[in-house]
Amino acid sequence: MSKSLKKTTKNISLKKETYQQLSGQLATSLAWLKELIGEKKFESRIKKAARLLSNGIKQKAPKKIRPEKKVSKKKPEIQEPVIEK
Repeated sequence: MSKSLKKTTKNISLKKETYQQLSGQLATSLAWLKELIGEKKFESRIKKAARLLSNGIKQKAPKKIRPEKKVSKKKPEIQEPVIEK
C-alpha cells in the first residue's frame, strides 16, 4: 500500500470535518459579502467564524460495557417482632 492511499483512508476527526463543512456553507451563503469587504478579509472572517462555531466539539469515546451484576431472586425473610407477655 502506498503512502498516498494511507493518507486518504485515515479518519478525519469530527472537529476538523465540522470545521470544513461550516466554512464551506458559510462561504456559499455569504457570497454577497465577499464583494463588499474583499476576498482576503472575507476568507479570514469565514475561518474565524467556522473556528468559533466548531470550538468545543470532541469525539466521544465509546461507552464501556459493564457485565451485569447477578441479582438473587431470594426474597429476604422478614422477622416478626418478639412480643413479651
